[in-house]
Amino acid sequence: MKMPKENIDTRMFAPCGMNCKVCYKHCYHKKPCAGCLNHDMGKPEHCRKCRIKDCISKKALSFCFECSEYPCKLVKNLEKSYNKRYQVSLIENYRYVQAYGLEHFMEQQKEKYICPQCSGIISIHDGECSECQEKAK
Repeated sequence: MKMPKENIDTRMFAPCGMNCKVCYKHCYHKKPCAGCLNHDMGKPEHCRKCRIKDCISKKALSFCFECSEYPCKLVKNLEKSYNKRYQVSLIENYRYVQAYGLEHFMEQQKEKYICPQCSGIISIHDGECSECQEKAK
């Protein structure tokens, strides 16, 4: 299931600051996922049950940084986990989006997560390409 560069787009930016398109579940999931803020069809269970997504929905917001309580305990816990496990800061992702815009952020994500060998998508979680299974260097 080849995922061309243009498929890393703004619809895949989750309320928590994650680019859903580079999630390993998304990279290897056989059913298409429309992203965090769209319908639950095709989503892995942990995405369907996401408390951050539910919170945003209840508050009628698009992103966590729009909330007066940002960063809340839910975001801080996820941030701590992503920092420790993947050396990625979701809060820094937000700061980048606020400074340069969502479109620019997603262009930067293409440069970072598109496999130079085959143009597949490199998973943020395991560093493996969705197409050729090469590990990112």
